[in-house]
Amino acid sequence: MQAIVAKLIERGHAYPAPDDSGDVYFDTQSWPEYGALTHQNLDDMASATDADPRGKRDPRDFALWKGTKEGEPLSASWKSPWGAGRPGWHIECSAMSRRYLGPEFDIHGGGLDLRFPHHENELAQSTAAGDAFARHWLHNGLVNVEGQKMSKSLGNSIFASEFLALARPIVVRYFLGAAHYRSTIDYHEGALDEAEAALDRIETFVSRAGRRLADTRFAGVGTRDVPEAFVEAMDDDLNVPQALAVLHDAVRRGNAALDDDDLDTAAREWQHTLAMVTVLGIDPHAPEWRGSDDGAAHVVLATLVDKLLDARQSARESKDFANADRIRADLAAAGITIEDTSTGPHWSLTS
Repeated sequence: MQAIVAKLIERGHAYPAPDDSGDVYFDTQSWPEYGALTHQNLDDMASATDADPRGKRDPRDFALWKGTKEGEPLSASWKSPWGAGRPGWHIECSAMSRRYLGPEFDIHGGGLDLRFPHHENELAQSTAAGDAFARHWLHNGLVNVEGQKMSKSLGNSIFASEFLALARPIVVRYFLGAAHYRSTIDYHEGALDEAEAALDRIETFVSRAGRRLADTRFAGVGTRDVPEAFVEAMDDDLNVPQALAVLHDAVRRGNAALDDDDLDTAAREWQHTLAMVTVLGIDPHAPEWRGSDDGAAHVVLATLVDKLLDARQSARESKDFANADRIRADLAAAGITIEDTSTGPHWSLTS
């Protein structure tokens, strides 16, 4: 960290404050590319507020090192060539990036509210010190709760553990990924139910197609290439909402093909769907999601439904169709869909 500050001073892009305060500032006027990240002109920028402006050459310069001030605890300061003090907010991130990711790395993320001044200052001090720094910047939108910005001060924060208590982890992932990364995510009552319903349509088709095509010439065939429309969406600044639209179109076409016994089309859409859910990390059969599907509640539900299906099958074999229809109707009323196939009945939760 101090090495970066020393290099910036050596290169003429930083200077110690003349008042012996121990502060060291980045000289924004010395770096022509300052403002490039946020497409701003230096003359239009507001003054930095992270240190005493009396020690600055320019009010827009920002602190790289902050000298210890009277009344501050010594435990919060370190020795340096410029006096005891602590690093500025921005230089900490540049130092961590350099140590753990190297002088150049692929992607730097963060919220839209950090673009200026934090990320602008990170980029300036790192590149002025000679590092290539981040090749790509991804700034995500913020989270709203019932239309209001989520914040600690408003007391409306939602934690990961709370999300996971409300829905399966794969559903939470679908919900959080369904909005474009630069858009605001608005969490409201019923949002996870909507995500559950959308994901269930995908899961139901994958299972249905897998059963229908398992004993045919289509079993295990296909390259599982993603459709070109999906590629175009993902290449367009990670347009996941459009990619999900392509995915759901494939699911609709696949279900229609199965209904029409058009197995060629069904197999193609099945393979496309499997490829797309793999890219998006929402493959319902992937190992990382099995723990959530095999939980105690799911096991209990599966046991009860399987017993009712056995009873229904026995009723059908004994030509007690009234009882068989009653069991099917009871399951439907509970939100369970029954599909009779050549390999026996299969059930799924109604979307």
